[in-house]
Amino acid sequence: MSQPTGGNRRWVVKVGSALITAENTGLNFDNISHWCEQLAALRKRNIELVLVSSGSIAEGMHRLNWTVRPKAIHELQAAAAVGQMGLVKTYQSELDHYGIKTAQVLLTHEDLSNRKRYLNARTTLSTLLKLSVLPVVNENDTVTTDEIRFGDNDNLAALVANLVGADRLVILTDQTGLFSKDPRTHSDATLIETGTAGDPALLAMAGPSGSAIGSGGMQTKLLAAQRAARAGTETIIASGREPNVLVRLDAGESIGTRLFSKQPKLDARKQWLANQLKVGGTLILDSGATDRLSSGNSSLLAVGITRVKGEFSRGALVSCSDQNGREIARGLTNYGSADIAKILGCHSSVIEERLGYIDEPEIVNRDNMVTL
Repeated sequence: MSQPTGGNRRWVVKVGSALITAENTGLNFDNISHWCEQLAALRKRNIELVLVSSGSIAEGMHRLNWTVRPKAIHELQAAAAVGQMGLVKTYQSELDHYGIKTAQVLLTHEDLSNRKRYLNARTTLSTLLKLSVLPVVNENDTVTTDEIRFGDNDNLAALVANLVGADRLVILTDQTGLFSKDPRTHSDATLIETGTAGDPALLAMAGPSGSAIGSGGMQTKLLAAQRAARAGTETIIASGREPNVLVRLDAGESIGTRLFSKQPKLDARKQWLANQLKVGGTLILDSGATDRLSSGNSSLLAVGITRVKGEFSRGALVSCSDQNGREIARGLTNYGSADIAKILGCHSSVIEERLGYIDEPEIVNRDNMVTL
């Protein structure tokens, strides 16, 4: 993966739909013009940019004269297909004023879970940046289903940050940042200005998954920051309603919540393993295997597995968890779930006897595993 050249920095900027759309009227052209002006200013400061933008479904609904967001997936896909035309046209038209070329890049989870397609996407984005083109990335809602959706553009932005080796991920939202408590119900809530990505205490502040404040809200942004941190990327969660927020952030102004990465940067292959949003199944480990895998220098043997959850084939990406359900590592398995169930707790020397064959002595080799 190419790195920024000539002293350039590399940012991924995610703009949420609330910041670029107006209720029942499609895109907010004034707001988009404002974002493009800031992006152009950052480009002049030698910052390479990738924009992750929501808004295609809202724009499609406006163009189709729909006032209620549909629930059927095929109708959402149709709205996205119509809306993408207007979204990209608007960005290109605004950025033309600054002589900036754009490119539309649509991704699905399948694109990034397949190793070959992942590398192709990375190469494409790298090439566009070398050509001084500003990629506008969105989830490919026209073909996604519930099984392959990223789930939200925060996750997508984090994965894109991994793809391009970004120095900084900026998640712009209609919220000020992360607060110690829900500011809507607690007058003593305070803004968390800095923290460490992946800190469990911060996740607890965002509320449990599925709550009004967590689902699709701050918790997804914190999880995206945790994912981005695996590539050494820092994340800033800030209000997009702050005037000139991007330019002010580049000037060093403290706005929103800044989350630093304090973990060693993973190599490209291990980033790919760590950042897949879907796994084929889960292997539950005993305490000994948990300790060995936590060191990051051990393969997973059958003797350390107490239970297998889910159905998967050889070569699937599996999660390795302790007895309390905490994910320790993930990797590519040498055996399918049915065969692993037959050799739980067994030494490697009896695998062939139990299965009638042996592929590898390890269930997951450490070279195909990443510790989380």
